[in-house]
Amino acid sequence: MVSTLGLPVETNEGSSPALEVRGLTKNYSVGRIGRKKVVRALSEVSLSVAKGEVLSLVGESGSGKTTFARAIAFLERPTEGEIFVGGRALPRRPSRHRLRDHRRQVQMIFQDPYSSLDPLHSVRYSVARPLRSFGLVPRHAEREAVVELLDQVGLVPAEDFLFRYPYELSGGQRQRVGIARALAAQPSLILADEPTSMLDVSIRLSMMNLLLDLQRSRSLSLVFITHDLGAAYYLSDRIAIMYAGRIQEIGPASEVMGEPKHPYTQLLRRAAPSPENERQQGAQFEAAGDPPDLTSLPPGCPFAPRCPFVNSRCRETLPELNEVGAAHRVRCVLYD
Repeated sequence: MVSTLGLPVETNEGSSPALEVRGLTKNYSVGRIGRKKVVRALSEVSLSVAKGEVLSLVGESGSGKTTFARAIAFLERPTEGEIFVGGRALPRRPSRHRLRDHRRQVQMIFQDPYSSLDPLHSVRYSVARPLRSFGLVPRHAEREAVVELLDQVGLVPAEDFLFRYPYELSGGQRQRVGIARALAAQPSLILADEPTSMLDVSIRLSMMNLLLDLQRSRSLSLVFITHDLGAAYYLSDRIAIMYAGRIQEIGPASEVMGEPKHPYTQLLRRAAPSPENERQQGAQFEAAGDPPDLTSLPPGCPFAPRCPFVNSRCRETLPELNEVGAAHRVRCVLYD
C-alpha cells in the first residue's frame, strides 16, 4: 500500500492504515477586531501511519506538532483536510456518537502529567473513567481492570496507588497514570505529546521503554511528538520533521537520523546528544535567526531566512516533497 505522500506503508494485505491525513490545515485568528491576523499553525499536512507503526514528529516549539495531535484527536477542529482512522473518515462536523467513537480509538498522552489529571479525583477514578464512559467492563469488574492497567504501566503494587491523588505522586508516577488512563479506552492509536519532556532525565529512558513495550504488546500505532531527534530515533520506525506547520522531511528513522537531507534536519541532528556527534556530522553550520512569524510566512521556503545554503529559488517558490531514496522524501530545492 502507498500513503498519500507516495511512501510505502507496511500493513497487512487489504488493511487500512491506522491513521491517514490528507491536506490537514489549521489556522487561528488572533488580534483585535479590525487588526486580526491569521496564524497558519498547520499547512496541508499529509501522512499515513501503518498499524503497529511508531512515527515521530520532530521540530522546534511552534512547528505545529502539538496542533497536529490535537487536530487528530479532534480537540481542535481542523480548518481544512481529511482524517481517516482505520480507513474510516472523520466528518468535518461529527455527531456526538461519532466523536465519542473517534475519541475511544484515538487517545492522547499529554505533556504535563499534573495538569492532565483532575486533582480532586483519585487514581482509581481517573483510570476507571474511560472504562465506565465507554462501557468496556461491567461495574463489578472495574477495580480489577484498573489494578491490571496500573500494573501494566509499572505502578506496583497497584493497590497502593488506587486511592492516591495526583499531588501524592511523583512526575513519573503521574505520567504512568496518564498512560494507564489512555490505555483504558482500548485505543488503536495513541498520540504522545512530548510525554517525557517534563520528567527527570533519569527516568525518561524508562518511560520511553514503557511506551515501546506497551505499543508492541498491544499492537498499537503510536505518534510520538518530540523536539529531540535522538529520542525519536530510539523509538521510531519513521521520523517526520516539521517546521512552520509543514513536513520538511520524512523517512525511515535510520536514514533521517543517519543521513539527514534537509538543512533543518541537519541542524536538529547536530543538536541531538551523541558522544560521536562531531565526527559523524560531516558539514557543520549554524542557523542564524529565529523561527518565522506564522502570521506572515515568506513566499518560498519558510526555513530560507535561516538556511546557510539559501539561493534565489528558495525565496520564491515553496519546494515540493521530493524523493531522495526509498520511502524518504525532503522538501528542499537542493533535491529537486
